[in-house]
Amino acid sequence: MAFVQNLPFLSIILSLFAGPLSSVLDGKKARRLNMAVITIVGLMSAAVLAFVIGSGEPYVYMMGHFPAPWGNEIRIGTLEASMAVFFCVIMFLCMVGGVQERINELEESKENLYYVMVNLLLSSLLALIYTNDLFTAYVFVEINTISACGLIMIRQNGRTIEAATRYMIMSLLGSGLFLLGICFLYDLTGHLLMSNIQEQVRLLHETGEYHIPLLVSLSLMSVGLAIKSALYPFHAWLPDAYGYSTLSSAAILSSLVSKGYIFLLIKIFYRVIGFDMVWDSKVINVLFIFGIVGMILGSVDAIKESNVRRMIAYSSVAQIGYIYMGLGLGTTAGVIASIYHIVSHAATKSLLFVAASGLTDVSGDSTDFFDLTGAGFRNKLAGVAFTVGSLSMVGFPMFAGFISKILFAQAGVESNHKMFLTLVALAISTILNAVYFMKTVIRIYTPVQKKEQKEKNFAVIKAGQQPAKSFALVCFIILNLILGLSSEPIVRLFENGLKMFA
Repeated sequence: MAFVQNLPFLSIILSLFAGPLSSVLDGKKARRLNMAVITIVGLMSAAVLAFVIGSGEPYVYMMGHFPAPWGNEIRIGTLEASMAVFFCVIMFLCMVGGVQERINELEESKENLYYVMVNLLLSSLLALIYTNDLFTAYVFVEINTISACGLIMIRQNGRTIEAATRYMIMSLLGSGLFLLGICFLYDLTGHLLMSNIQEQVRLLHETGEYHIPLLVSLSLMSVGLAIKSALYPFHAWLPDAYGYSTLSSAAILSSLVSKGYIFLLIKIFYRVIGFDMVWDSKVINVLFIFGIVGMILGSVDAIKESNVRRMIAYSSVAQIGYIYMGLGLGTTAGVIASIYHIVSHAATKSLLFVAASGLTDVSGDSTDFFDLTGAGFRNKLAGVAFTVGSLSMVGFPMFAGFISKILFAQAGVESNHKMFLTLVALAISTILNAVYFMKTVIRIYTPVQKKEQKEKNFAVIKAGQQPAKSFALVCFIILNLILGLSSEPIVRLFENGLKMFA
């Protein structure tokens, strides 16, 4: 075994042990350790991606080199490695972009605890990407939940404590349903390793035995992960969680945490149950309907919102709907579109949260829609970045969101029975996206009178005054353009990865 094949396991362990280590460091050292860990894990993930692309084959890594059922396994292919690289890049930029807010908003005595949560969150996301064991996935789902809850409530004000409580209640409900599904599946198959479960499920499917219990198990796991990823109507916790937490927390939660659960669900569809059997179960039809409803009603809620951060949060409900709609199409093209949207939405949503922070910095720290009048002139880089993110969400050519919507439309055309609903939902959702994002862009570029600017004590900030945030914004813009202008090799990478994945 080549040394590079050990790196996924080392990535999980490194970020896992960095959490407890951060608890004994002061805030500054914990911050440096966290940034170093994200960087090192990102570089190791890139090396693994290069290795898997070069070999053209996935591989299995046995923990302690003991085979199942005594040992535990992780499985690495192109799709897993590319997701790991991308998650590290997004997390790094989110942490860089929100560094000043964390310094200002967190109590000095609790700053190191924040980095404990971030390191554990990174470890759990990597484990969800790589694991080949269903119960291990559940364990890290819970670590992910606890870490995310800590990131929300670390500011310790009334709104964040309420948001964290609602998040925990909904997440535990989702986790409980997911665990019940695993228990039923274990009772039916006698295995927890994904490949072994799939063999037994296929035999049961061929013989027609335990059809109803298998359907119940799949339904419980699907609903549990749908709740945790905020699929409409299980999204009630999301606006407050994203709207009132620190900037880095909101960006990471919206762009990565929910995507980790969706990636696990895709893994269950392909590597645990088998996509053919998922299609026969009709579960994806339910996800398809809820995805379309979320696309539209999430956008309607965003239109009614006057708080810019909550508006962006409600937009995430709509974008999660896109992903589930793609999965619900039940085709390879639909799954590829959903995976691409996981990437494009993560890059764009982080950009929007960081840019919105830059706009509120020059608007008296107000997130109210009307107080943002002229903010694009007072903070030019944040204004440009918010415009780029908005155009991407609407689906303007050159940006990541445009490619996602093209892929969804193409996948919809290939699905005879769902083509009409898919295309109509895409059209309606795109119009609604344009309403709330473009009205905000118009507002931030509406000139404000000098008298009013002085009365409200609006500041003017140049890019050089916020170097960390400016660096993050520029990188997010470049990433969005790469996803929008160089999509073909990325789509091909995901297609090859999905073949290995299955």
